[in-house]
Amino acid sequence: MKRFFITVLAAVLIASTLALPTFSQTDSLKTTRKKIARAEGITVTAMRQPEQAVEVPLAVTIIPKSLFENSRGFGLDEALSLVPGALVQSRTGNQDVRVMIRGFGARGAGERSNAGTSRGIRFYIDGIPETEPDGRTAFDLIDLSGATSIEVLRSNASALWGNAAGGVVSVSTIPDLNSPYIALQGQFGSFGFQKYSLRAGTTTDIGKIYVSVNNTSLDGYRAQSRSLLTQFSVGILSNLSAKTRLNTFITGASNNFQIPGPLTQAQFDANPQQAQNDPAIYSPTYVERNERRFNRLGRIGTTFEHEFDAQNSLSAMAFLQTKYLQRSERNTFRDFNRYHTGGSLIYRNSTRFGENVKARFLVGSDMQYQDGAILFYNQVGGQRGTRLQTSKREGAQNLGAFAQAEVVIDEKLSMTGALRYDNISYFNEDFLNPKINENRVFERLTPKFGITYRLTPLWTLYGNIGGGVEVPAGNELDPPTVFGEDTVRAINSLLKPIESTTFEVGMKHVLFTDESTFLTRLSYDVAIYQVDVVNDIVPYRGGRFYFTAGRSQRRGVEISLQAEFAEGLSLMASATYSSNRFLEYRIDSGFVNRSLEGRSVSYANNAMPGIPDFFSTVRLRYQPTFFLPVFAEVEWRSVGGYFANDANSLSAPAYNVFDGTIGIRQAFLDDRLHLKAFLRGNNLLNAKYMASIWINPDRAANGQSPFIEPGMPLNYVASVGVEWRW
Repeated sequence: MKRFFITVLAAVLIASTLALPTFSQTDSLKTTRKKIARAEGITVTAMRQPEQAVEVPLAVTIIPKSLFENSRGFGLDEALSLVPGALVQSRTGNQDVRVMIRGFGARGAGERSNAGTSRGIRFYIDGIPETEPDGRTAFDLIDLSGATSIEVLRSNASALWGNAAGGVVSVSTIPDLNSPYIALQGQFGSFGFQKYSLRAGTTTDIGKIYVSVNNTSLDGYRAQSRSLLTQFSVGILSNLSAKTRLNTFITGASNNFQIPGPLTQAQFDANPQQAQNDPAIYSPTYVERNERRFNRLGRIGTTFEHEFDAQNSLSAMAFLQTKYLQRSERNTFRDFNRYHTGGSLIYRNSTRFGENVKARFLVGSDMQYQDGAILFYNQVGGQRGTRLQTSKREGAQNLGAFAQAEVVIDEKLSMTGALRYDNISYFNEDFLNPKINENRVFERLTPKFGITYRLTPLWTLYGNIGGGVEVPAGNELDPPTVFGEDTVRAINSLLKPIESTTFEVGMKHVLFTDESTFLTRLSYDVAIYQVDVVNDIVPYRGGRFYFTAGRSQRRGVEISLQAEFAEGLSLMASATYSSNRFLEYRIDSGFVNRSLEGRSVSYANNAMPGIPDFFSTVRLRYQPTFFLPVFAEVEWRSVGGYFANDANSLSAPAYNVFDGTIGIRQAFLDDRLHLKAFLRGNNLLNAKYMASIWINPDRAANGQSPFIEPGMPLNYVASVGVEWRW
């Protein structure tokens, strides 16, 4: 493993060294300037303002649509496979994924972890937050069919974004076409997969209007894993004047998916496609209670930008969202009615001090609030009964204020400092048991400092140090029931916010060579990080309740590489090697099992569960220059082994998965009609592997632990699409 990592790193450094003289000696000055301008045109919003990707003192990855359009477009695992530091694992083959960035988000799996959600990482669609005030994110509205690009901030982002110690994933749906179009796409594949998509857009006198609608169904490769997902989105982009832009986004979804439950090692070995249907492990079983989620939600959001002059600008965002969520979970039927609202306001200033020094400043604030009623009923055969068991409201509010200053000297050296204050509040009101009504407030001041130095216009070195904060999600505050604590409290008083400090250094480099050479373009980035964490939140009994570990540490190296060769050949690769350890961690065994009251155990120096030390992806694409419409891709994904519990007694072995795609894209009628088709095979070698796991799972009456969510066997998807442009 280490040898492979060292080999990849050496290859990157050698390639860049060999290519550099060619870039400077053989490329004409005019061509070089064009290429540099094109590369510098890649901007990101990681610093809450448009900025060149090579200039940002953080690890950032931009994923264009071309890298994920030839897939099912169902889960984020298909779109983020080439992002170093980010491991996305599909739990049942649909949109329900476990998202980790540098270990943050690893705990988001388990019976009480609310399937279909993630933690520790903030998600945005067109600048509107998908993440709730408590840090949880549901993926119902993320439509990869309508996405045009994805930006992944892989570093600690709390100093600007708040509850985002694990980074930020920002999805854009704004089309890059400036003429009217309509596109239809149909897909079908293994295990009853079907997807039908419609996209259309047109221009107006002041902007654009576009719409995306898709319907996806999957019978599931495991029993009790059927999915039905319908999504729509509408975007209205308005240039009210040369200096004022107003964008409105309307989105909605209906998402109904079953949950098959985790398997024990014996069940996985016997039949990985079964659901959890053993009454000795769960009674009633996942099948008997028809474990599922049915989410219906809609949102309207708007973003506003105004430039007062070349130095001063203002931006704002506001949204309102309604949610009706139903769950069959842990032998109760649950209804949630929630409304979610929020907004932000940011002022930016750019000032020049002399000829060689310029500065950029921004100050802003944002707010999110979510509240609503929750009703628990008894469950009868997987359906809602008539006996009301719980009636309560749960609310959360996230208030934040932040400021950032950046100084650039000679267009080479830039220094950035940021500071943010967060106030996150929880409200709990139980109408059947008012004595457990309780509120709680978390506060945190988070700094960050970064520095970037440009060796050339497209070769930068950077470093940063900063704090991170992640408060417990709402369900993680549920008190443990081992001693009946939930009868006297509504909130787990033992939990504290995760506080982290990230140290990071890195390098970003883009090189061009003469078009007559074999290697025509090479870009890579390398990031080395250390994250020191206090109060890491750890799930117990399959996510039924949570405690905190004293101190932990994550160290790692991330590499990303893209190379374009002559004759239509290209290579994309990413690799991550890390060490993730508990430094101080002692658990009171009585909270796990009442018979062990008074005892404790230390897991200091154990590996943190759920986080592999190594994972990588390599994708090779061939698009022959003698027949450009045709392409072929192969992809190899490798994930190292890791543990499923703090004691390091349960493990998920390493696995490798191979995928392949062939396709064609051809234009007709003077580039008006576009035909696109592809055939993709996933897991071509039919590997049997654990796609995801539950951390610190229950131990059943038979002594076995259900923790395994099997990966999809060999499967295929075929797609045909047409697009008409005026």
